[in-house]
Amino acid sequence: MQSNDVESVKPYNEDEDKGKQISRMFDTISPAYDLMNRIISLGQDGYWRRSAINEIAEYRNGNILDIATGTGDMAFMIYEMLSPESVTGCDISEGMLQVAEMKAARTGRDKRISFCVGDCSALPFDDGKFDAATVAFGVRNFKDLLLGLTEISRVLKPGGKVSILELTVPENRLYRLGYDIYTKTVIPLLGKIITGDSKAYGYLGKSIHAMPQGKKMLSLLEKAGFTDCSFRYMTLGACAVYTGIIPANRS
Repeated sequence: MQSNDVESVKPYNEDEDKGKQISRMFDTISPAYDLMNRIISLGQDGYWRRSAINEIAEYRNGNILDIATGTGDMAFMIYEMLSPESVTGCDISEGMLQVAEMKAARTGRDKRISFCVGDCSALPFDDGKFDAATVAFGVRNFKDLLLGLTEISRVLKPGGKVSILELTVPENRLYRLGYDIYTKTVIPLLGKIITGDSKAYGYLGKSIHAMPQGKKMLSLLEKAGFTDCSFRYMTLGACAVYTGIIPANRS
């Protein structure tokens, strides 16, 4: 699949800009987002996030950017695991960020963690600002996948690293059959019951299936300016971690 396959998948309608629909979708589901993550991942999302964060452990003394930070779970986990100089969470949805900021203030973690509204296709940061970056379950929602990856490349310092966590379709045919039933039927039903928005979670399954994965995703990372790109699957192929490094000699 090409990156434009996932870019054409939208939550609500075909005519409106994907970025606007994604922002509205997450504003709607933000109150129940954390609960839904625990449920639909069968409790695996914490393990997956930790695995992705371990990929940037060598940057623990730097400034780290979490893109599509949502309600801040990844940013908080980065702070707890690595205790970096700073963590910045960026997201297109103001509703999600309001939840993240409330969680940060409630737990006293708002001194080295900051949040801001930002579109992945035009990140509001200077070139080479961050030492490392993460994206957890977010690249499927980029309205222009290659542009978003290129923006991540732009804001990383030479030698910086990105760690991307994304849901994937299992390659094993038997696993894939069960996965298809779960993502296309069970998850939308749970979404309707818990959030009242079945379309948001119907979009989840469609976007997972449309998303480039494996070597095709590595090719996009390389086009965006990353080197030493690699990936590994987890949990029977239901999720993958992709990594890439900015060349140290980039001018």
